[in-house]
Amino acid sequence: MKKIMGAVITGALFAGLILLLGIYDVAAIGPDGTEVGFSHINQLVHNLTGVNMLWYEITDYIGYGAIAVCGMFALAGFVQMIKRRSLLKVDREIWALGGLFIAVIGCYVFFEKYIVNYRPIIMPGETAPEASFPSSHTMLIMTVMIAVMIVSDKYFGKGLGAIVRLVCFLTTIVTIGGRLWCGVHWFTDIIGGILLSATLLYLFAAAVSGGRRRKADPDLEFAYDNRKTGKRNNTAPKTMKGYKPKH
Repeated sequence: MKKIMGAVITGALFAGLILLLGIYDVAAIGPDGTEVGFSHINQLVHNLTGVNMLWYEITDYIGYGAIAVCGMFALAGFVQMIKRRSLLKVDREIWALGGLFIAVIGCYVFFEKYIVNYRPIIMPGETAPEASFPSSHTMLIMTVMIAVMIVSDKYFGKGLGAIVRLVCFLTTIVTIGGRLWCGVHWFTDIIGGILLSATLLYLFAAAVSGGRRRKADPDLEFAYDNRKTGKRNNTAPKTMKGYKPKH
């Protein structure tokens, strides 16, 4: 329930930000006279960062890495389906990751059509401003990396999982900072990407933890313990010939 409430709160903040961008401190400070809300703070941050295309390229490559991670888990799900001979037997976490990645793509396509803000610059090779809200790289990389952090122990073990979490965390921080520093987004584009990512991640965490909280069948739980330890449980009662219960 806490995770659902978290999704509701961050989703409401994201929707509120979109609303305010259309009515609060709106000014034509973008290229070709494009308007943006929170114009004073957006202009201030943009003046501080300037434009750095090197960081744009670095964060672009990190984005390709995030897509590769999506492919890795898709492959893991395919292998599970083949081995277990059923789509329904693929791990809940894999299904949830697939749904999360599809949601990210859906959000990206939606905001390419429903344009909230245009970029603060015209990109090299382009002749017109492009949509920039929310920052799609912030959304993609934050969502993918933190989702991997959530399931890291299950798929990488505790030791390697700790390293994976550290790498994912640093990648997320570098991407958010780099995407702001490169100057191709307004400050509010980055905030929007963070809020939308947080909403999707809360829903993902709720879907994953919801499966773990279900009451397990004792036999299945016993089987799982045996698989994990490789030992038989010798404390279980045995059936003996000739045994008659006392009345």
